[in-house]
Amino acid sequence: MQRALELAVRGQGAVEPNPMVGCVIVRDGELLASGYHRRFGGLHAERDALANLPAGRDVTGATWYVTLEPCCHHGKTPPCTDALLTAKPARVVIAMRDPFPQVDGGGIERLRSAGVVVEVGLCQQQAWQLNASYLTLVQHGRPWVIAKWAMSLDGKIATHCGDSQWISGEQSRAMVHQLRGRCDAILVGGRTAEVDNPTLTARPPGPRVAARLVLGSAKRIAVDCRLIRTLSDAPVRLFTRSTGTNVERLSRAGLDVVPLKGADSRRFPLQVLQHCGQLRMTNLLVEGGGALLGSLFEAGLIDEYHVFIAAKVIGGQQAPSPLGGTGLQRIRDCPDLVVVSHQRVGEDIFVRARRQMPLGKPYD
Repeated sequence: MQRALELAVRGQGAVEPNPMVGCVIVRDGELLASGYHRRFGGLHAERDALANLPAGRDVTGATWYVTLEPCCHHGKTPPCTDALLTAKPARVVIAMRDPFPQVDGGGIERLRSAGVVVEVGLCQQQAWQLNASYLTLVQHGRPWVIAKWAMSLDGKIATHCGDSQWISGEQSRAMVHQLRGRCDAILVGGRTAEVDNPTLTARPPGPRVAARLVLGSAKRIAVDCRLIRTLSDAPVRLFTRSTGTNVERLSRAGLDVVPLKGADSRRFPLQVLQHCGQLRMTNLLVEGGGALLGSLFEAGLIDEYHVFIAAKVIGGQQAPSPLGGTGLQRIRDCPDLVVVSHQRVGEDIFVRARRQMPLGKPYD
């Protein structure tokens, strides 16, 4: 199963909004074949493994290790359960169930009803972490939200005058571009779009082209800003309550304006995420600023944190910190996170933390 998980990761950035899946077929301790889902619309992991089977090799009576429940419905490809049953496995070991409504235990039941021994739950925690973005989209109708920021040792993301370029080093910024290249969208607030005038593209390009999203007033977006000047590189959407001439000029410039509903600004970030979910986006990167990140945090909508800590000290009570808003009252109310990795990147320290896997169904 560990090998199947390693194979599955190879599909990252190419299979979304599908899940990353790996498959290994063994018999009597001998590896017969392996495969993984390589690209959206391509063969699923089980069929890819069969395609990699050496000519003349029989897999009857083998044990199949699959990182996610085999599909049992017709999508872009036929059901994987059909391929498995034709191959006549003795046992199928599955890391976790697939909560997708057209599967959701159906693949497991199909195999068991045909007399195949099915075991579920091996390396379940790793399988959930692997496809957390896919699972979030399926279950909550929104993408997995990654919050990214660079800060000083004293927790500042800029000076009290607003200067922030550059807190982190060149190698850290290169890592951010790699992250951008595997996300479906990048979100910033209106103030960040106005003050920083960012491009928000991946350089060099990655396997995915992220849409650039701005949440804020149309007044903050200049028609000659970098986002609009680079519309040919990636789409730009403005989520706003603004109306009138400012919206019209941006629409004429080619920017897609999405109107926000209601007067409660605390619900605006969720509206953005729901819009992304309707477009089947799986990974959303939030690059600030503090007000936007704070509103997402207080709404419980941040799933993962990518934090770059630089060996700099800025000081000042008025210098901004990463998360604005009111903040928590009690330490015990902090979200339940797990540190996935921490490493030195040039002169910076990079820490990655994310939500813990929820317990119980539909993962068991």
